Amino acid sequence: MDLNVYLKEQCARIDAALDRFLPRETELPHSVHKAMRYSIFAGGKRVRPILMMAACQVVGGETERAIPAACAMEMIHTYSLIHDDLPAMDNDDFRRGNPTNHKVFGEAIAILAGDALLTEAFKLASDRRFAVGCEPSGLLAVIHEIASCAGSYGMVGGQVIDMESEGRQDIDLATVQYIHTHKTGALIKASVVAGALLGGAAGPQLAAITRYGEAAGLAFQIADDILDIEGTTEEIGKDAGSDEARGKATYPAVMGLAAAKKEAQAMMDEALRALEIFGAEADTLRDIARYIVQRRK
Repeated sequence: MDLNVYLKEQCARIDAALDRFLPRETELPHSVHKAMRYSIFAGGKRVRPILMMAACQVVGGETERAIPAACAMEMIHTYSLIHDDLPAMDNDDFRRGNPTNHKVFGEAIAILAGDALLTEAFKLASDRRFAVGCEPSGLLAVIHEIASCAGSYGMVGGQVIDMESEGRQDIDLATVQYIHTHKTGALIKASVVAGALLGGAAGPQLAAITRYGEAAGLAFQIADDILDIEGTTEEIGKDAGSDEARGKATYPAVMGLAAAKKEAQAMMDEALRALEIFGAEADTLRDIARYIVQRRK
């Protein structure tokens, strides 16, 4: 399988579904709906929804079953980016190579667009019209997993510690690991766990997918830390070197660039080992783990 072709095909499926599920710009209130769609369709690799669909397929489920929850995950991820870019947070001017939401629509609408995307995500994930082949108890478990990883014990908690650590010289590796596993890793883990649940996984299969998600999520953020140093503004879609300029708590900042690269590789290897109970059906997840570490954007 050509991974690039696969990613493009799955990305197109997700984009078409997002276009179908999101409110139209012509619907009131126009401004917030336009802002929501602006950030959703401003680009992006759709890693989280693609991982959810791939995990569902690995355990024998139909990828179509995972699309609504996958779109919900992308809405949550996009809401987090809109809020992350705000002046009160990271104060970024660009995201995915485009002006950030608040630069286009103003801070108030950007905040409300993020709020609306988060709420719309759970409305979509819980809509029985789209839950084809899903038992209510299984769907409830998926929603609980996503909510747990998005809140103060997950992504929001990681963002809090990230902000509180900025500019400090006493941050240790344990703190950086907490930030990365919560701020970024939590949603990636939730994506693969939710996909596996939608595919009917339990027991050893679910445990293996969970371990994969934890390792792949950490590898993803370490790779982002490295790209912030080695990548160009054009490659990463925002100002290169912004983490270092802000004194962000990152793996390269704490352990050095060379050691951070080794750690990213180690996490990728751990993700691959977690999939040893699967055969060739898990090759897509294996390829995505390698892509996460080797990507240039």
